[in-house]
Amino acid sequence: MKRYPNTDAPNFWSFARDYLHIYMSTVRKCSPKTIEAYRISLECFLSYLATNDHVEREVVSFDHFDRAHLKAWLAWMAKDKNYASNTIALRLSAVKAFLAYSSQEELTLVALSQAAKTLRTPASPKKPIEYLTEPETRAILCAFTGKTAKARRNRMLLILLYDTAARVSEITALTLGNLSLGPPGHVTLTGKGNKTRIVPLTEKTFDHLGVYLAEFHTNSARQPTTRPLFYSLHQGLSMGLSVDTAAAILKESARSGRLNCPSIPKTIHCHMLRKTKAMDLYRQGVPLPIIMRLLGHENTSTTAAFYAFATMDMMRQAVDAATPVFDVVDENVLTEERLQVLYSLR
Repeated sequence: MKRYPNTDAPNFWSFARDYLHIYMSTVRKCSPKTIEAYRISLECFLSYLATNDHVEREVVSFDHFDRAHLKAWLAWMAKDKNYASNTIALRLSAVKAFLAYSSQEELTLVALSQAAKTLRTPASPKKPIEYLTEPETRAILCAFTGKTAKARRNRMLLILLYDTAARVSEITALTLGNLSLGPPGHVTLTGKGNKTRIVPLTEKTFDHLGVYLAEFHTNSARQPTTRPLFYSLHQGLSMGLSVDTAAAILKESARSGRLNCPSIPKTIHCHMLRKTKAMDLYRQGVPLPIIMRLLGHENTSTTAAFYAFATMDMMRQAVDAATPVFDVVDENVLTEERLQVLYSLR
């Protein structure tokens, strides 16, 4: 029942259950981790109501989601709970999304959703995007010499992880059926919400992949399409590698790579290879919409916010290119007419 029988008001718990267990999972096809994050955000607000306003869970209603309560909740998270600004923004975003969904289901909740939309959280301090330099990337990808079968497998995994800019979970989930070996070669990745995207492979990666398949998947055309691309043998069965195993492979490669390239960060994670590939494409002038599709981001703003990181070196190069050499006399003096033309440029 979506309404309380005695008051005919919208039933908060009914809306919350449908939102988390039906709409997000079935309609939006959100991942379990995303759904859990939204559930935790709603729980956080309920915890605030119980702690500060002494509102028992069974009597919580949409009346408690008014602007005044939400503003007090934001202050409580910041001052009493000492949550980071990113956490506060995530919690508020989840509640806003829930209210937006509820307003679509129930007309009387539209005003409540509109009021919540006007709330803003403090701007989060922007951290520099972590990515590897070209020498660091090369050292990591070349760290496994290929003397053993395991080393050759690990090297191929890291090459593909970088070249596709994939999430590590997308790489470990790859099967033979996700490969397209006819030119031009590409892989089909399954990302968040079971959404698929096609990512092309460079010629070098395609060649590496051919050598890898010849060794680890003999007669790959005859193998089951569900056979994991990267696996280890357990009692004679090919078992796909876990995300933790892939992370350990990267860390091992980084340790070896530091012998030739000491600048490789001490703390390294698989997502850094994804950021590095995106940065490399960005610096080569690849448009953000293309990078967006490669990364599997749903909208350009996500990619722009994530990779709007004109680095200090890039900014310095741009400034240097626009700065005149002061020890050279410019014979073309800027007349008043030329100044007017220059100032009129947009």
